[in-house]
Amino acid sequence: MGEDPRAWCRIGSLKFAIEMMQRANVAVTPGAGFGEEGDGYLRLALVENENRIRQALRQIRRALTDLEKEMASPAA
Repeated sequence: MGEDPRAWCRIGSLKFAIEMMQRANVAVTPGAGFGEEGDGYLRLALVENENRIRQALRQIRRALTDLEKEMASPAA
């Protein structure tokens, strides 16, 4: 299987989790915390009401869009 073309998939689950905290104000657990095979995955706890989960997803989507643009730029 080839490398994922999405730039944010290449940064690792720990850095991704930190980016989501900083950019989206959403906490996710990096899969790397569950062993080497877990890197590349996240753990999410869906303990909020539906509106808060939708809000978090919108914030993550915006953060991913911004991160992708930054990582694609020549200065990155």
